[in-house]
Amino acid sequence: MSGVNKAILIGNLGANPEVRYTQGGSTVANLRLATTRRWTGKDGQRQEETEWHNVVAFGKLADICSQYLQKGKQIYVEGRIRTRQWQDQQGNKRYTTEIVMEQMTMLGSRGAPAGEEMPETVPAESPPRDDLGAGAGDDDVPF
Repeated sequence: MSGVNKAILIGNLGANPEVRYTQGGSTVANLRLATTRRWTGKDGQRQEETEWHNVVAFGKLADICSQYLQKGKQIYVEGRIRTRQWQDQQGNKRYTTEIVMEQMTMLGSRGAPAGEEMPETVPAESPPRDDLGAGAGDDDVPF
C-alpha cells in the first residue's frame, strides 16, 4: 500500500512570484505563502502564529501564477510536500522543504487586476479555464 503526501494551505502571498525558466523553456514559479493561526490562550489573551511556506509551481500553472498572483493575494493551494538536497557555495549540504503545487484557487479580490477575468481553480495538468469553454457546467452548480 502506498502512502499519502498531501498538503492543503490557505494563505497570503508574502511577495510577488519569482519566475524563472528551465533550459527546456518550462516555467517555474516560486511563492512564499504565509498561513496564520489565531487562538485565545488560557489567560484569555488573543494569540497569533504565522508560518511561512515555500511553494513551487511548474508549467502552465506557473504561467498562471506569474500572470495573476501578486503580494498580498489570498490563495488556496493543494500539493505535495517535497524535500530537496543541494550544495551551497561552500560545498555544504543544504535541504529545502517545499510544497509542489498541484492545484491553486485564487480567493478574495485583494491584488486582483481591475476588470480582468481570472481562472478560479487551476489544476496542474489541465489547460487554463478559457480552453474549457465559457459557461461549461454552470447549470450544475448548486449555489
